[in-house]
Amino acid sequence: ALGAGPWPSRAPDRNIADLKAQIAACQAGAAAVAAMIDGFGGEVVAAYMTFVQQNATASVRRAIGKLSNGEARVPMDGGGQIVVVTTVDAAKGEATLDFRKSADQLSSNFNAPSAIVDATALYVFRTLVDDDIPLNSGCLAPLNILTRPGSMLAPAPPAAVVAGNVETSQHVVDALYAALGVMANAQGSMNNFTFGDETRQYYETLCGGAGATADADGASAVHTHMTNSRLTDPEILERRFPVRVETYEIRTGSGGDGLRRGGDGAVRRVRFLAPMEAALLSTRRAHAPQGISGGGPALRGEQRLITPDGAVKELPGCFSVTVQLGDVIEIKTPGGGGFGSRAAS
Repeated sequence: ALGAGPWPSRAPDRNIADLKAQIAACQAGAAAVAAMIDGFGGEVVAAYMTFVQQNATASVRRAIGKLSNGEARVPMDGGGQIVVVTTVDAAKGEATLDFRKSADQLSSNFNAPSAIVDATALYVFRTLVDDDIPLNSGCLAPLNILTRPGSMLAPAPPAAVVAGNVETSQHVVDALYAALGVMANAQGSMNNFTFGDETRQYYETLCGGAGATADADGASAVHTHMTNSRLTDPEILERRFPVRVETYEIRTGSGGDGLRRGGDGAVRRVRFLAPMEAALLSTRRAHAPQGISGGGPALRGEQRLITPDGAVKELPGCFSVTVQLGDVIEIKTPGGGGFGSRAAS
């Protein structure tokens, strides 16, 4: 079935192997839990599982006690806006994250199901905890997360959502950090770059700048927040695909200014040694990553097609093009926003 239809899989065997690996991982986890129950008894294992979650809840409550109320608005390149109002009850160690003012669901695929919003909240509040705790649902217990049905953060079927996971999620994280006054915007995009033909396909996500905080500059050329994937080594990539990685470097000066500077983005240039289809799914091309507390914005992302005769064609943040022998795709990823104003110091 994977090889049939108008859009067949290029490598059904690999797809099936991936699914088998996921099932095997779940089976291995289930076997490990069963072994613990055999060794310690079900009541003891359940008690420790409860303790782990309760400990996480207590850690998040302590972190919430140091926060204050806030609001942030983060616009999306293709329309729509993420809006969050954070209300903190320090005495109870609870926080309400209200996203109901966010835009209506979009006609594009940048909608994000409410599960994505929950995942971003889990990530953000786990990073605010200094304690060495495992990631678990106990972190969410002190949080009241509100979304509006029919909005871009709680879309109704059959809304398209593929970019919600890889792009919109990054903006939700930025909105939460800004509302809490913790961190400036990061690059806000995974810069999803793909290329291939009828027989092969390659997918990579590109690093950029991290947002600055009150006590640290943002890191340069790193994956931030809801992405942590590694790139294939250039030597391996160039052996398996007819491409040449000509440049992969820090985009110096692209981070936002401030008492603490935002991290710089990156520049990647790939030359194609055979005709292929290339595509990019990205954001922060129209709206720059913003600083907070007076910090400056970072540079927006850019991308262009350079042909062998030197002609340059600027490309949008989301594109699909046919590249020919000798063509180069250059992608400049956004930096991170700055924290604090130099003028105020």
